Amino acid sequence: MMQSTFPLLSLAIWCPVAFGILVLAVGRDDNPTLVRWLSLLGAAVSFVVTLPIVRQFDNGFQGMQFVEKSVWIDRFNINYFLGIDGISLWFIPLTAFITVLVVISAWQVIEKKVAQYMGAFLILSGLMIGVFCTLDGMLFYVFFEATLIPMFIIVGVWGGSNRVYAAIKFFLYTLMGSLLMLVALLYLYFHSGTFEILTWHQLPLDMSEQILIFLAFLIAFAVKVPMWPVHTWLPDAHVEAPTGGSVVLAAIMLKLGGYGFLRFSLPITPDASHYLAGFVITLSLIAVIYIGLVALVQKDMKKLIAYSSIAHMGFVTLGFFIFNDIGVQGGIVQMISHGFVSGAMFLCIGVLYDRMHTREISAYGGVVNVMPRFAALFVLFSLANSGLPGTSGFVGEFMVILGAVKFNFWIGLLAATALILGAAYSLWLVKRVVFGAVTNSHVKEMLDLNKREFAMLGVLAIAVIAMGLYPAPFTDAMQVSVADLLKHVAITKLN
Repeated sequence: MMQSTFPLLSLAIWCPVAFGILVLAVGRDDNPTLVRWLSLLGAAVSFVVTLPIVRQFDNGFQGMQFVEKSVWIDRFNINYFLGIDGISLWFIPLTAFITVLVVISAWQVIEKKVAQYMGAFLILSGLMIGVFCTLDGMLFYVFFEATLIPMFIIVGVWGGSNRVYAAIKFFLYTLMGSLLMLVALLYLYFHSGTFEILTWHQLPLDMSEQILIFLAFLIAFAVKVPMWPVHTWLPDAHVEAPTGGSVVLAAIMLKLGGYGFLRFSLPITPDASHYLAGFVITLSLIAVIYIGLVALVQKDMKKLIAYSSIAHMGFVTLGFFIFNDIGVQGGIVQMISHGFVSGAMFLCIGVLYDRMHTREISAYGGVVNVMPRFAALFVLFSLANSGLPGTSGFVGEFMVILGAVKFNFWIGLLAATALILGAAYSLWLVKRVVFGAVTNSHVKEMLDLNKREFAMLGVLAIAVIAMGLYPAPFTDAMQVSVADLLKHVAITKLN
């Protein structure tokens, strides 16, 4: 492990939380301008403090970097233990970056309880970064569960007409899954005498123990991803959530489940992971194919993108459980890319909703005639969503398909159908919303992107293209860590 001389990870976690608390403290509804600028300052500073982590990260080092460790609850051997490797590195700046965009997206849209809205997102940003940084099981659980609170408030207060139902459903689904994870964490603690995750990686467990622990983790992380059939909370949450809530939910929160598989399920229960891999691969392929077909028939734009998120995350779990380096790396790249693409898609839908106050696809048509700049960006993001070469959406999916073919040709072939389905529902959405003649007077009166919206979507467009053309910074950083993980997973814990 590489000890940190300066607490960069703590700064990345607590800087947005501190700004969120400050925004809540000084925020007044009679002075929303101050709140907005203070929130933007907080989000920008929080993003900037993550950049030294990327710059100073050593791609060739095998182990945890920027490690911080101090006693938290001495009696139970619980520590404030932070550290990252190539698997978790890019999720830290991604989370902070998305938070900046969320603050900008709400600039003119949120008019009531502005301080509470902005504060909730800033605090949520810090908590999610905490999930990616922690190396203590109990600290992980605290961060993992604490993310539910601000998101529950965001959906429940600023959501649509059915927001309370969606917020409660989201909360109950994720909480119930996490309770089983807590049982598994406590079992590992009593078995080892510590909550250190890296120690658990070396813990000798028999097959029955591994299977039970794996299933406990599977339920918790499957709900979060979400995997079929525990995915039904996600479309409801997306439809009712405000634009910023949908962006963070898709771009970051779903990744907490995928990250959990890599940090807990695979290294702690490697034999059970191999034994039950077929089950997880089957669920993943159902998500890729069946949910892709479900996305095709949606009439609500948000629901369509929500279902496409489930299909894309199916690629992630598929990549993780085919146990080869290109598949696992592809799954991680897919998570990062999905953060950019899904965030951009929900922001685009938010732009349309701000003008028309409807998400029904049938209400639009011919948008390119009145919003050409928006149409160009929307088409780009839709093509990235369908996995077009040259965009970030292609890189992860191609790597996973390549890894799947290497693992089993027929699994690779089934996974590849996602590219066809992705193109079908993405281009079908573009055809009905963007192209053709202007369908009604409301569309005719729509205004093109303003400077704020163009900057917000333009930055994401650059990220999507840059990652698609040059993914090396992402793959190079994770290569050593993924190889180490797979080496560990290949070694049986059974005597």
